[in-house]
Amino acid sequence: MSIWASLFYMSNTIILTIISNIAIILLSTISNAKNEYYPTKPIRIIVPYPPGGPADLIARSINDKLSKQLVQTVVIDNRPGAASAIGAEIVARSQPNGYTLLVATVTTLAANPALNKNLAYDPLLDFSTIAMLGASPYLLAIHPSVPVKNLSQLISYAKDNPGKLNFASAGTGSSAHLAGEMFKYMAQIDIMHVPYKGSGLAVIDLIGGQVGLMFSSISTFKNHIDSGRLRALAISTLKRSIVMADIPTLDESGLKGYQTRSWNCMVAPQNTPNKITLRLNLEINKILSHQDISTKLKEQGIETDIGTPAALAIYLKEEVIRFKKLVNAIKLKID
Repeated sequence: MSIWASLFYMSNTIILTIISNIAIILLSTISNAKNEYYPTKPIRIIVPYPPGGPADLIARSINDKLSKQLVQTVVIDNRPGAASAIGAEIVARSQPNGYTLLVATVTTLAANPALNKNLAYDPLLDFSTIAMLGASPYLLAIHPSVPVKNLSQLISYAKDNPGKLNFASAGTGSSAHLAGEMFKYMAQIDIMHVPYKGSGLAVIDLIGGQVGLMFSSISTFKNHIDSGRLRALAISTLKRSIVMADIPTLDESGLKGYQTRSWNCMVAPQNTPNKITLRLNLEINKILSHQDISTKLKEQGIETDIGTPAALAIYLKEEVIRFKKLVNAIKLKID
């Protein structure tokens, strides 16, 4: 073989080797990209409450649009129980791959940890934050048989009749329960707590007069108030609700400093990759920015809140601290 033939052979060999290596790199890149593409299978969103409540409402409001934007099936899975702790534990123990998500509430990530030292999950260590979904004030509603027209009269009536009034909640340790306990503590009145397994059952007994009053979302009460079956007394935030602007706040009605609210957020198991949480944050914020979605939620008293996963993480830390201080102040213990 001549030297030129040898050089030609070597050149071809080198070129083929280079091409082969490039092909391997490209195939590897394509394979990795395929493996890293999200999502490649259906996503499950766990709502730790029965169907029909505020958390379920907001989850189903974004479900269809999220499915279309991700080009993948998104399924709502209601897992109620233990004041939302059952559903939260399922997600906390799931694989951190973005395929099992949780619509968490103030009860899930703030009230439960403040009340239960043996909780099976840690609100700050077991979840990766994705997005704040919305927040709403609580509405204090009473049965029409309670002979009062405003908050001041309710407090006076409770003081004149200690132990006679009772208040319902969606369950012991729920944020609505704590709203009632905070009212009881700040007003210095003696009223009894009656827990239920979900707000639906509690509202039925409130309408029936078996219980006298209850804190819950505006969406829970609005139709019953419009029909006259219940009477609205006060809003739990410092600002009035945009939906029921004629209803005063507890603060302006004489209970100075009273404020609390309900909120919902989306989280995933801890250590979910940032690229997944950021993708979900982007898609969810797009949905919440849609006029039809924001209008639909506002009609139920829910105001959307656009933000980053990092901002939500900071907010959660603040809420955990706030609820622990509240529980310590009112000396509330859950047996």
